[in-house]
Amino acid sequence: MPGFALEPEQQEWCAELRALAAERLHPLAEKGEPGRVNRPLIAALGELGLLERLFTSGALDLCLMRESLAYACTEAETALALQGLGTYPIVQSGTAGQRERWLPEVMAGRAVAAFALSEPGAGSDAAALTLHADPAPGGGANGGWRLSGEKCWISNAPEADFYTVFARTTEGAGARGVTAFLVPADRPGLTGAPLDMLSPHPIGALTFDAVPVTRADVLGEPDRGFRVAMNTLNLFRPSVGAFAVGMARAALDATLTHTAGRTAFGGPLKALQSVAHRVAEMATRTEAARLLVYAAACAYDGGAPDVAQRSAMAKLLATETAQYVVDAAVQLHGARALQRGHLLEHLYREVRAPRIYEGATEVQRTIIAKELYA
Repeated sequence: MPGFALEPEQQEWCAELRALAAERLHPLAEKGEPGRVNRPLIAALGELGLLERLFTSGALDLCLMRESLAYACTEAETALALQGLGTYPIVQSGTAGQRERWLPEVMAGRAVAAFALSEPGAGSDAAALTLHADPAPGGGANGGWRLSGEKCWISNAPEADFYTVFARTTEGAGARGVTAFLVPADRPGLTGAPLDMLSPHPIGALTFDAVPVTRADVLGEPDRGFRVAMNTLNLFRPSVGAFAVGMARAALDATLTHTAGRTAFGGPLKALQSVAHRVAEMATRTEAARLLVYAAACAYDGGAPDVAQRSAMAKLLATETAQYVVDAAVQLHGARALQRGHLLEHLYREVRAPRIYEGATEVQRTIIAKELYA
C-alpha cells in the first residue's frame, strides 16, 4: 500500500460499510437504551459478518472497519470494538475449548464480551492492579484460584456474558505476576453495578467475592497475563485512532457542507479567510492522523519491532486531533451544533473518552518516550 493510499477494493468496502452503518445499523442504535447493551445492534453486526471479519482479518482491516462505522454510527463502531477487545485475548491465547465455547457465539452476535483490566486504583498503570487470585485448596495451578477484589470502568459491565479478567497471582512481581482469566458472568461471587457515565454504552463496576476459577479458565500461562493485555492493546490502540479519525472526518464533512451553504457578512462562510484557514487546518490534521493510524496498523500486520511505539503514536495523534476537529466544527456551526440530536452535539460527547481509555494521552507519551530511549 504505497503511501498508504487504499486500493480500489478497500475504498469500495469502506463505502459499503458507511452505507450499512447509516441505513442498517444507525436505526438500531437509535432504538437502544443509553447505558444498556444494545443486543439487536450486536446481533446485526454478527448477521452482516462484521464480527467474524473482526477476528479473521488484520489490524488494517480492523482500522478500516472502525473508521467507516464511526463515520456514520458511533454506537455500532463501539459495539464492534468492545466485542473485539473482550474476545481477542481468547483468539490469541485461549485454549481450543475456550475458543470452541465462545468464538462462535461472539461472531454470531449472541454473546457479549468485556475486557476487565482497570481498577479503582489501577487504570493506565495496569501493572499496579490489585484484584488478587488466592490459591484454592490443592494449589494454584492444580486446584485453581479464588478471585477477590474490584474492577471499575469496565465497558459492557455488568451486562456482558463473559469477562477477560486480569488478576494478581504473584504478589510483589509487578507485571510478571498477573494472570488473565476467562470468567463467565454467571460464576458465583461475581456481581456488578452500572456506573452513570457520559457514554451511550454500559460501563460498570465488578465485585469479585472469592470467584472460583481453574486452570481451564486461564488465558495463556499463569503470571503471563500482562503480555496478553499488552498484545491486545497494541492491536486495538491504532484502531481507537481509527475510531477518532472516523469521527473527525464526519465532523469535517459536516463543516464543509455548512460553511459552503451558510451565508454571513454578504457571502458564504467559506469565503472568510479565518473560516477557510480553520477548515484547512482541520483537514490537514485529520489526514495526518489517518496516515499515522494506517502506518501503525500495517506495522502490526507486518510484525514490525516498533509496534508499541507506533500504536501509541497513532492513538495519541488521532484522538487529540479528533478532539480539535470536532471542537472546531462546533465553533464554526455555532449554537445549532449544541442542540440535542445534532450530529456535532453527539460527536462532541463521544470524542472525549478515547483520549482516556486504553491508555490516556499522557500514558501514550510515556510509552513513546520509553521506546525512543530504549
